[in-house]
Amino acid sequence: MAESSDKDSKTEEATEKKIRDSIDKGQTPFSKETPLFASFVAVLIFAMFFSYDVAMRLGGFLTIFLERPEEWALTNNADAVVLYRLVSVEIGRALLVVLALMMAFGLAASIMQNPPQFVADRIAPKLSRISLAQGWKRMFGAKGIVEFLKSVAKVSVATAFVVFVLRNAPSRLLEGMATNPTSFAPVLVDMAVEMLITITLVMALIAVADFIWSRYHWRADLRMTKQEVKDELKQTDGDPLVKSRIRSLQRDRARSRMMAQVPTATLVIANPTHFAIALRYVRNKDSAPVVVAKGQDLLALKIREIATEAGVPVFEDVALARSMYKQVSVDSVIPQQFYQAVAELIRAIYASSQRKSQPRAT
Repeated sequence: MAESSDKDSKTEEATEKKIRDSIDKGQTPFSKETPLFASFVAVLIFAMFFSYDVAMRLGGFLTIFLERPEEWALTNNADAVVLYRLVSVEIGRALLVVLALMMAFGLAASIMQNPPQFVADRIAPKLSRISLAQGWKRMFGAKGIVEFLKSVAKVSVATAFVVFVLRNAPSRLLEGMATNPTSFAPVLVDMAVEMLITITLVMALIAVADFIWSRYHWRADLRMTKQEVKDELKQTDGDPLVKSRIRSLQRDRARSRMMAQVPTATLVIANPTHFAIALRYVRNKDSAPVVVAKGQDLLALKIREIATEAGVPVFEDVALARSMYKQVSVDSVIPQQFYQAVAELIRAIYASSQRKSQPRAT
């Protein structure tokens, strides 16, 4: 009951972090039917392209063995061992290609599902692997029962299709038995190919269904509760309250640095109470006026206050201050459309400073 309620509470899809952690631990979706289907494809390929020659060679060997048995001496154990080795070699040569194809196709199907990776946790000794209770749960639990039912359904469906396709097999076998082994071999090959085609098609359907089910079941097991999602976000991105506090401190420090630059400004352009932009221009150093500070409302009043105390000229221009505030950024030069207006203000400052520096006539 507790397990059911726990699954019901997991309504959120797994995050990218949880998926990556699951893959790193080797907990990946895997369809057991896909490598089995690939093995049947390998056997079918062997039966269609290689089995005829193998059957003819094996049939020729059996013809000699059965029609001229007097050529094979069996007087002692050594003769029996020689005959056994000869037969084993012939059968091994017949099966070598099909076994190699089955291994290659099975490995390819497994690698295509999940790239191979070394996971130390999978090979670490665990008591749960030798626990009788855990083994009983794996065998007779929900997953064990599902696997058992899948196996029974798979064998039943495959058997039904094979029986339907090979319903005329007894008569064909009886006809072939009346011939010599060389002629009987192609009959067996044809029947084997028909049976393998049927089983491969059935396994293809089962493999596709099992592949989709394994992905879906893996995703379902990785689902998270809303609280788990929140906790993971806190771990990866940090607590929102802490992040907000950090951003606030960063803004305060940036504002303090900006205010410290106001006394170095050449002039301040202000909308009487709403906006203020402090600009610095030094001949032969700055290519264009640079924004050293900008602010709105209370911050604008503070910029004006600091500029007045430092003797920086303050010009009130409502339209210019409003338009500049929206288009300029701190520590950047002003856009070209403001060059003319700002240049006139700078010329006025230089002209005023020159008049003050000239001595009065007596």
